[in-house]
Amino acid sequence: MPRASLKNRVTSLLADCRVEINGDAPWDIQVHDEDFYARVIAHGSLGLGESYMDGQWDAVALDAFLFRLLNAHIDERSAKIDDARLWLKAELRNLQRGRRAFEVGERHYDLGNDLFHAMLGQRLVYSCGYWKSAQTLDAAQVDKLDLICRKLGLRAGMHVLDIGCGWGEALKFAAERHGVSGVGVTVSIEQAEFARELCRGLPIEIRVQDYRELDERFDRIFSVGMFEHVGVRNHASYFAVVRRCLADDGLTMLHSIGANTSSNHTDPWIAKYIFPNSMIPSASQISKAAEKDFVIEDWHGFGPDYDRTLMAWIANFDHAWPQLSARYGERFQRMWRFYLSVSAAAFRARRDQLWQWVFSPRGVAGGYTAQR
Repeated sequence: MPRASLKNRVTSLLADCRVEINGDAPWDIQVHDEDFYARVIAHGSLGLGESYMDGQWDAVALDAFLFRLLNAHIDERSAKIDDARLWLKAELRNLQRGRRAFEVGERHYDLGNDLFHAMLGQRLVYSCGYWKSAQTLDAAQVDKLDLICRKLGLRAGMHVLDIGCGWGEALKFAAERHGVSGVGVTVSIEQAEFARELCRGLPIEIRVQDYRELDERFDRIFSVGMFEHVGVRNHASYFAVVRRCLADDGLTMLHSIGANTSSNHTDPWIAKYIFPNSMIPSASQISKAAEKDFVIEDWHGFGPDYDRTLMAWIANFDHAWPQLSARYGERFQRMWRFYLSVSAAAFRARRDQLWQWVFSPRGVAGGYTAQR
């Protein structure tokens, strides 16, 4: 297709969401390289993200530009070849088993604790904050951790499991506030080393371990921001492991990003640069995988809170960038800002959700009292 036709096609798509090329609005894009048009037409979201990383275009308000694209579903009218490749790959292979289960730890969570500490705030909690009453990111994360503990009804003496424990903040919070002991498992060596130091002196054990290897009893089990790495082929296995390890009168809580429709893979750009082998589950995929082993006691959605959380992370990242730039470089900065901005836009457009599910093995006698 001639370059002029490619530009006209992109211009037309952007006009449908009230974005102008080289316009004056903060959500308008400034194109610096005419090759941008061919990349976007040929590769959709992958081309959009890569061309931004390469400096071919900019937007003053990157999140606002991406929100307009997603809110108008422009992505659904773009190239699908990379999407089709990922779909086929996920159909032919279990992308989250064996060595591949640890790839996201190596490529993402092991990037550097300096990066995450600068971005995430006082606590290294890499998941949606709870902004019901909070006015700051740090307060929203404390309120989220408190909400999890209240939903699980944690009491002194309980033994708990955190699947995908990150840097150990949730276990530390639960042990200090509620007197529990616990085990945390992660696929990230960097996270595990930090978590062991963070939880030093507390009855907490941190392991680098595949959750499928777990076979011991716990009073409560929770997982925060990890289920997006499990994959639909392994959803039922995840719940089977949780059931195997959970006391008959126990509770388990799942905190996960959720998709409005079912798929077997993530966005091509996210898969290549941010979260390899990831997949955002739909409500039907979660409930189908859990129905054999669990009763759904509560389902709580607060997806718009993730938009606010991500915008706070962007502000922290931008503020810290002068200290991070020598190690990570300009292309990484553009990649990371695109990742955070497109994620915020997806929640703002309600294309992605944030759910907390509470399950019990046999149903809570007399009923479960939902916490908010």
